[in-house]
Amino acid sequence: MPDHKLHILGFAGSLRRESYNRGLLRAAAADLPQGVSMEIFDLSVIPPYNMDLEDHDDTPEVRAFKEAIRRADALLLAIPEHNYSFSGTVKNAIDWASRPFVTSVLLEKPVAIMGASTGRMGTARAQHAIRPVLAATGCYVMIKPELYVSQAAKVCDEDGNVTDEATQKRVRRMVDALVEWTHRLCDQRK
Repeated sequence: MPDHKLHILGFAGSLRRESYNRGLLRAAAADLPQGVSMEIFDLSVIPPYNMDLEDHDDTPEVRAFKEAIRRADALLLAIPEHNYSFSGTVKNAIDWASRPFVTSVLLEKPVAIMGASTGRMGTARAQHAIRPVLAATGCYVMIKPELYVSQAAKVCDEDGNVTDEATQKRVRRMVDALVEWTHRLCDQRK
C-alpha cells in the first residue's frame, strides 16, 4: 500500500437526490476508519455511453469520472435494484470507465458492492447481476460481506440518510472489509 491515506471512491446507481443508496454512501463517508478518505461521485453528469465520443477523448465529465477512479485505491458502489437487475445509470458509468479496455481505470481496482431498496430482498438480485459485469472489466470484486438493506424506508429518513444504528454498523463493517481487501490485494502485488 502506498504511504498515503487509503482513498475510496463511492458512487450510487441512483440519480434521485433522496436515494437510499446515496444515503448508504453518506453513511460510509461519515464513519470511516482512521487513515481512510472517501469521495462520492455524482453520476448524473455522465452522458449516455457513445463510442464516437470515446474515440474523441471522452467528454470533460467522463474524464473527471475516470480520473476520480484512477486516484482511488478502491471503489464502493451503492446500487438500487431495477427490474431484477442493477440500474442503467451504473451500467453506463461502468461502460465509460472500462473503455478502452487496455487502459481501463477499472483494471485491478478493488470493489465492494452494497445496496438498499424498499423491497424485502434488498438488492440481492442487482448485486448478483452486477458481479459478472465488474469481473469482465478486470475489477477485483469483494465477495463478503454482503450488504443488502431491505425495507430502507424503515432505516432511513425522508432524505435517504441512514438513521438506524444497526444499519450504520453494517455499513461500517462493509467499509472496514473493503479497506482490508484493498490492503490484501496491494500486498499481493508487491
